[in-house]
Amino acid sequence: MSIHTDASGTSPSDTPWALVTGSTSGIGRATALGLAADGYALIITGRDKERAAESRRIIESAGGRAIDLVADLADPAAVRALIGQVREAIDGPLEVLVHNAGGGSFAPTEATPETMFDTAFNIHAKAPFLLTGAFAPAMAERGHGVIINVGSLSTSMAASGTCAFQASKAALSMMTKSWTAEYGPRGVRVNSVDPGYILTRVNQDIRSMFTTYLASLPAGRGGDPNEVANAIRFLVSPQASYINGATLAVDGGKNAVVVM
Repeated sequence: MSIHTDASGTSPSDTPWALVTGSTSGIGRATALGLAADGYALIITGRDKERAAESRRIIESAGGRAIDLVADLADPAAVRALIGQVREAIDGPLEVLVHNAGGGSFAPTEATPETMFDTAFNIHAKAPFLLTGAFAPAMAERGHGVIINVGSLSTSMAASGTCAFQASKAALSMMTKSWTAEYGPRGVRVNSVDPGYILTRVNQDIRSMFTTYLASLPAGRGGDPNEVANAIRFLVSPQASYINGATLAVDGGKNAVVVM
């Protein structure tokens, strides 16, 4: 378990806070930077200390406020420690919680060890469950707050060799509906964003394998992390005040057509 905090340069403020898990790169970083531009103070989280600090510095250089907390969400003990660190570090209300962190490996069911299965569920289901249980009640007590689950198109269609990943993302998708029922009547909005194939640092080494597939999408290309982040920013914003329990696909049209 590794926890690191750096709140240098921060001062007491009524600025609302947003916590974005997995915000050291890709969709998470783009979301964190976007929410900072929208006026939120950011809690940057991820497994890589240097990238977490880099995300924080980018926000601070633009005049925003941020802290970085490093924790491995595959470890439930690290998630519990993270909750305590957040409560100790921030000086205002946590208004936005974005469950973006992802991970896990792919293998046929018979070749999937229990540790791989547990890792997928710890990251995609248990960590969001623990974090929401810790912070959503205060949102509900105040009568407002937003939770965004970053899911996957795999919750609506299957692929061979991805059982643990898909099942864990499906669990997160169901949590969107459960939390809408639980916290929606008390002013908390909970929605999901399901990205398609997004061009990130993580998948850059295998992009050439998907050239034909991406060209066959209605959009004709892969997505940019900022395009997913912009969808999340919209769902967080007051413009989405009547949207609750919804799932928004950001996939270039993949979910709407049969890609041959």
